[in-house]
Amino acid sequence: MSTPPLHAPVRSTPRPRTSEHSSSRLRAPARPTPAAAAHSVSGATAVLLALVGIGALVHEPVLIPSLAASAALVHSAPGLPLAQPRSVVGGHLLGALAGYAVLAAAGGSAWAAAVAGGLALAANTAARTPHAPGCASAVIVVLQAPAPARFLPLLLGAALLLVLTGYAVSRLRPGAPRYPAYWW
Repeated sequence: MSTPPLHAPVRSTPRPRTSEHSSSRLRAPARPTPAAAAHSVSGATAVLLALVGIGALVHEPVLIPSLAASAALVHSAPGLPLAQPRSVVGGHLLGALAGYAVLAAAGGSAWAAAVAGGLALAANTAARTPHAPGCASAVIVVLQAPAPARFLPLLLGAALLLVLTGYAVSRLRPGAPRYPAYWW
């Protein structure tokens, strides 16, 4: 009587690679050159400083955490769908609207903010405007309850400034990836 093997036999032929198992998905992106890193960091920092300056002029906080995340996407990953103008502008506006809807229905609590973040994700997915920082804008609206008539125009202007700065900065360095990959 023979005993059963303790483990399955090793396959003699390798499994075909599929797109979800390709080696490019298993590794981090290549390290940027020092010039490319300085270019993206300086572009993102410049637009964030501009938002602070605008906020000082209008006596309103314009630099919010979700816009800093958007600046990082636009300047360091300009080819991603999340960084495209449609997603940056639409994602923040849909996120803010989801936040105001939840704020009106459930008030301002951490529970409501979590629901607003999920609702913003659903709205952005349905509108084909994937932008994770837009979900953060929904959370900010619920937790801070800014006046919509003041907040929405500032958010729209800030998102547009991020996009326009990304466009301009991408053309300053020869060989830099051009932003955007598509407008709308």
